[in-house]
Amino acid sequence: MSIEVLNESGAEVDETALSALSAHVLEKLRVHPLAELSIVLVDEDAMSELHEKWMGEPGPTDVLSFPMDELRPGHVSGGAEDAPPDPALLGDVVLCPTVAVRQAKKAGHSAEDELHLLCTHGILHLLGYDHAEPEEHKEMFGLQAELLASWRAARARPSS
Repeated sequence: MSIEVLNESGAEVDETALSALSAHVLEKLRVHPLAELSIVLVDEDAMSELHEKWMGEPGPTDVLSFPMDELRPGHVSGGAEDAPPDPALLGDVVLCPTVAVRQAKKAGHSAEDELHLLCTHGILHLLGYDHAEPEEHKEMFGLQAELLASWRAARARPSS
């Protein structure tokens, strides 16, 4: 798995944890181990520009996803059931730590937890998940909760 974390936000962020979380999510979703993903952390001005340019909405947002290759979890070559999943350039997840901090306060958890939630959410969007319809919302947010719970459990286990 090639995961690059670029912090252009000026905020102090645990980039190693974001990389490890991303690897955990991609592994759990059976994405090819040679897949490439970029996590980019930006300030509010940069996020506002991206949000307006790509979504047509003013002001900063918490997370944006920019998919490159169309890929679904466990996607296999040629449709063969026993073939390994294809490698792919997944795309970019763009996070805004200052927005995450505000949202974390409102939600009553840490900024790190909020960034982990947003990162997981962004990766799911890269993989084709959405939450526009009630069924999609239920599936995506359920999977997001499962992935975050398994990530927290894995981090809590003492290493051998």
